[in-house]
Amino acid sequence: MTNATLTPVPAAPVANRRNRLSKGRLPRWAIPVVGLSALVLGAAGSTLGGFSIASMLIYTALLFVVGATAVTVIVEGRRQGTNSFFTYLIHGCFILALIPLISVLYTVLERGLPGMTSNFLFTSMNGMTGAVDNQSVADGTPVLGGAYHAVVGTLLITAFSTIISVPIGMLAAIYLVEYGQGKALSRGITFFVDVMTGIPSIVAGLFAGALFGILFGPSTRMGIVAAVALSVLMIPTVVRSTEEMLKIVPNELREASYALGVRKWRTIAQVVIPTAISGIASGVTLAIARVIGETAPILVTAGLANNINFNVFSNWMATLPTFIYYQILSPTSPTNIDPSAQRAWAAALLLIIMVMVLNLGARLIARVFSPKTGR
Repeated sequence: MTNATLTPVPAAPVANRRNRLSKGRLPRWAIPVVGLSALVLGAAGSTLGGFSIASMLIYTALLFVVGATAVTVIVEGRRQGTNSFFTYLIHGCFILALIPLISVLYTVLERGLPGMTSNFLFTSMNGMTGAVDNQSVADGTPVLGGAYHAVVGTLLITAFSTIISVPIGMLAAIYLVEYGQGKALSRGITFFVDVMTGIPSIVAGLFAGALFGILFGPSTRMGIVAAVALSVLMIPTVVRSTEEMLKIVPNELREASYALGVRKWRTIAQVVIPTAISGIASGVTLAIARVIGETAPILVTAGLANNINFNVFSNWMATLPTFIYYQILSPTSPTNIDPSAQRAWAAALLLIIMVMVLNLGARLIARVFSPKTGR
């Protein structure tokens, strides 16, 4: 028997292997080049009808989707081209969705930051007249008068609406999940919650105004009336968010508590709610952020005041949305509207900051109160 001699096959050069693997595939620099070209052509196309950043970004997104898809089809084939088309289309739509947000933030920051002074934050409009604005414009001095009274009104009305909404919304959600499964009352509550979710905000204001008008006389304008109107808008959001959070609590936790002889109400209070508290708190915070910027229900329920009012059960009360509305609609000085416009933009920036803080607070609350897991 003879031993066969194995002849080693020489390995292919590294460069040849790379060529075979990369054949029919786009190089890494292709898509960035397409994007840069789309940006240049988009800027050029935007100048034809009057240059603007928004139109440039729209042209750039469209050219990038078309160009990247065409290059991918030519090099990698129709199948990869179709996949790339939808991928780049989603990215392009995301960029287009950011345009209004970036534009709003940029505009509010540009026009609102000059008005964010200590005088604006810690003084009210009490005693501010057109003569004061005319004098500040003539002398070039800082604009007097601020939104301190509107900030106080916003915080108080929102706090009272939260006090009204959270217990009602949470108890309704607990009934729907824990007690009312399959019952007629549960179906009725669900139906009316769905209806309330879609009602216009002005309808909530008219309801609260009519209710207090019947109880305390017509033309009743108080902070508590506005709080009731906002609670009508908050309750459906609180009910829905709490209901969804309670539904995702595992039934095994309830059954384990029942097996130990714990009553149902105590199981809900000490097992179910603590488990879902992070989601509930986050939903409540987002509901507050939703109603804090409402204008229409405040106009018909709390009116407008230029002085500071700490009592929600008496007299008119201003909020930031109504403060912005009246500064634009009825400037303090009709002949010099710039001071009023500056106050309005500063108040808009302050309102955006408050909403942003609430959203960040919702995330922080969700993280702090979320159930801790360990090994």
